[in-house]
Amino acid sequence: MRVPRIYHPASINLQTETELSSDAFQHLIKVLRLNVGDNIALFNGDGQDYEATITSVQKKSAYFLATGSKVNDSESPVSVHLAQVISRGDRMDFVLQKSVELGVTEITPLFSERCGVKLSGDRLEKKQQQWQKIVRSACEQCGRSVVPEVKPAQQFSDFIESTFAGLRLTLDPTATKPLSSFQHAEKGIQLLIGPEGGFTDDEVSAAEQQGFNPMRLGPRVLRTETAALSALTTVQYQFGDLG
Repeated sequence: MRVPRIYHPASINLQTETELSSDAFQHLIKVLRLNVGDNIALFNGDGQDYEATITSVQKKSAYFLATGSKVNDSESPVSVHLAQVISRGDRMDFVLQKSVELGVTEITPLFSERCGVKLSGDRLEKKQQQWQKIVRSACEQCGRSVVPEVKPAQQFSDFIESTFAGLRLTLDPTATKPLSSFQHAEKGIQLLIGPEGGFTDDEVSAAEQQGFNPMRLGPRVLRTETAALSALTTVQYQFGDLG
């Protein structure tokens, strides 16, 4: 049986009995029916993998003992910050999950003129928490031990005006340059992906003025979720650890 891998939201000290989080308790004990003596794998975002054993199971809590740790080397050599305009339904969730599998390091949800999604106040806060939970779950599945941060949602204009020393890219079906035209990504990449209807002409112009380079990904029009994942795959192939 494969050893279950789960996120722990606090520091992990070796040879110290520690209580599982409520989410981990629900998944490991209630769903997977693990018990005392069963082995588990833990990570908490510090880049380490921890070997542990369940030491105690009670009605509403359980404890583990971490017995060893090792550095997780699954991180990509290129830092990629995905700025994704929020999409409807479960498309945004899908992009978040798959972008983690493709090695993204930061994600900023954006509102743009053609966003089509209205979120604010408590609804936005709950959505942010949901997005971060999706990212953590994706790390559990794909074997990463550094958890990408989902930044607070921003307006498109605020994001593009922020400073960034690395390579800025945005997809544009009218662009002439492919990714291979850009050679330097030592200081990281910001990847800007638009909504279902694309960016407006004014937004495209504003992004270019702030240093975003239009990039072409072939002759076909891509859905927003396809665009993000295709671009991330291409970036990881050229600058990262795919291929």
